[in-house]
Amino acid sequence: MRYELYYWPSIQGRGEFVRLALEEAGAAYIDVARLQPKGGNGMPAMFRLLQGSPRLPTPSFAPPFLKAGKLIIGQTANILLYLGPRHGLAPRTDAGRRWTHQLQLTVADFVNEIHDTHHPLGPGLYYEHQKAAARRRTDDFRRHRLPKFLGYFEHVLKDNPRRRGYMVGSSLTYVDLSVFQLVEGLRYAFPKTMKRAERRYPGLVALHDKVAARNRIAAYLASARRLPFSEEGIFRHYPELER
Repeated sequence: MRYELYYWPSIQGRGEFVRLALEEAGAAYIDVARLQPKGGNGMPAMFRLLQGSPRLPTPSFAPPFLKAGKLIIGQTANILLYLGPRHGLAPRTDAGRRWTHQLQLTVADFVNEIHDTHHPLGPGLYYEHQKAAARRRTDDFRRHRLPKFLGYFEHVLKDNPRRRGYMVGSSLTYVDLSVFQLVEGLRYAFPKTMKRAERRYPGLVALHDKVAARNRIAAYLASARRLPFSEEGIFRHYPELER
């Protein structure tokens, strides 16, 4: 099966968590909105699915969504819940799959809080229109929310009875890929904060490095398929928000 991934063509965003899983799995996929509109691809193809029609299923609320055969699956964690068991990126037991999904939902909570550091008053306003609120929100995030989430994920790593350096069980799952992306993105958005904080999370740093060294992930990171971080995505670097 060749998957079709639908997400904004110029940013990593939430779609990147899905891309990492597809790349690690070696799955055949196309990033539809990044293709030229000719041939029914590009942004028009994504908007057609978002708008829906009598001949299409109820559309997803927002990208990312994945087309797998006749299925159209929305929400990042839900997409990964589908892909994980099919590509060896989730445990075999029901309890293990549910625990992995629970952790991915916690990643999603963290991603929302990261986004809100630069858009605390809402996504409908430009960052320039909410700088004062962003500074207040980011101060609280760096002091309290970032250590709370990273501390939790570090604890999960240490509490894994398999002791193999992964979040769940003894082998890589999609949530390990997502934790890699969290660390990578936070290093871009808050380099000073992360430089000071990482010594408290050696397990997460080691997991990040282990994921980055995997053959398919390393090849992906070095390729043009990996979009750079920017001030249009979730992880944004505004020097004035970090002291």
